[in-house]
Amino acid sequence: MEYKAGWNPDPVVRSICAFANDFENLGGGYLVLGQDCDANGQPVFPPEGLPGHQLDKIQQELLACCQLIQPPYFPTLSLERIEGRHLIILWAPGGQTRPYKAPAAVTARHKSWHYYVRRYSSTVEAKGELEQELLSLTAKVPFDDRFRQSARVDDLSPALMQAFLREVGSELQDDAPALSVEALGRQMNVVGGASESPMPKNIGLLFFNATPEQFFPGTQIDVVWFPDGAGGDRFVEKIFTGPLGRMTREALDYIQRNYLHETVIKHPQRAEAQRIVNFPYAAIEEAVVNAVYHRSYEEREPIEVRISHDELVVFSFPGPDRSIRLADLQAGRAVSRRYRNRRIGEFLKELDLTEGRATGIPKILKVMAANGSPLSVFESDDERTAFVIRLPVHVLAQRLTAEVTMEVTMEVTMEVEKLLRAVRGEMSRQALQSALGLKNADYFRKAYVLPAIATGYLEMTLPAQPKSRLQRYRLTDAGRAWLQTRI
Repeated sequence: MEYKAGWNPDPVVRSICAFANDFENLGGGYLVLGQDCDANGQPVFPPEGLPGHQLDKIQQELLACCQLIQPPYFPTLSLERIEGRHLIILWAPGGQTRPYKAPAAVTARHKSWHYYVRRYSSTVEAKGELEQELLSLTAKVPFDDRFRQSARVDDLSPALMQAFLREVGSELQDDAPALSVEALGRQMNVVGGASESPMPKNIGLLFFNATPEQFFPGTQIDVVWFPDGAGGDRFVEKIFTGPLGRMTREALDYIQRNYLHETVIKHPQRAEAQRIVNFPYAAIEEAVVNAVYHRSYEEREPIEVRISHDELVVFSFPGPDRSIRLADLQAGRAVSRRYRNRRIGEFLKELDLTEGRATGIPKILKVMAANGSPLSVFESDDERTAFVIRLPVHVLAQRLTAEVTMEVTMEVTMEVEKLLRAVRGEMSRQALQSALGLKNADYFRKAYVLPAIATGYLEMTLPAQPKSRLQRYRLTDAGRAWLQTRI
């Protein structure tokens, strides 16, 4: 984001050129004309504003200036009115035909063209090695921002696009129902190409097609539970597909409902109880979203989340860029210079699923430490064929789970089977106990509820609040499937 208090063609065109080159593959940026900022780069209100009678003239001059960029590049323009002042908002996403160069001085008679890139919050001229690296990006558009020539614009779902706009609070949501799919897609930068032959971009199909796996095989998240450990014979598998945002959230919700358990420990010497979870949800969220963000959608390998009593492991393919040292990654210091999917990160950020600024790994380390869990582990091989994030279980939670397991068997006992058959939708503990004709609550919990949850066939609706008065119990997908085998 760059703010300009007024209309000055030279710096504006240079910044447009820099955003179009998108040297860091972050998706370009925005320029706000008529908005001044303080020394820290924060906008100052009320804004300076642009003279209303000059808006048409500024737009005409801007059009002429953008034609001077080589090759020509035109950002998306929007006129806005903030606190009674006129602003021009320019959205300059990363271009398809980079590198771009712009004149150092638009108004000079004898112009000299240079390449410009963004360095932190500034626009600078690309010189020497920086220029050579920019030139090496020629025609290297990130996969998610490329056109899908085998697909049609009609493959994009207007309903999914409008739902996304509503969720992120975009002002475009009011105009969206009246726009064609192509017009809406161009506004959202998920459609491009000539007007006589428009094409959807990969990012559009990944987020706004009901079955993106038909275009990108392997676009799915497999959640696998190993009740006897990874070497055991038993496992429960759940596969999530669909639009990227929905698929990610559904997988995370499923993991949270079924496999995250909180333990409350009361200490006699202090009033406040200690609360620990086997795996911190925030760490799992970052690990799964990281995989969705950075995996390659050209490879036919799904994201896999493997859960056991000992650890939760997230696999994705391929591994991190070779410029990232695994030692730096493990220490939370790694920052990627090249993002494989710049637009996926942009959309995930809109959905509040990621910050998109290399903060995921440090956050995993932070929340694991805050929970008292062992250090998370980040693995890849020399060829960077895959990336593995291991989240070890909290040692105390593991010991308590083992103690419960000693009291109950992981096999489905007659008591568990009776309980599973009694469940109808979501039921309270009292309702379940009454349905089974049992009076002793402690016996019911140890002999029926805990073993049923341990098998993965029964779950709590509020796993983070086990003693809530609103707590209910319901069958998991695995529980329903198991009952079908017993009919």
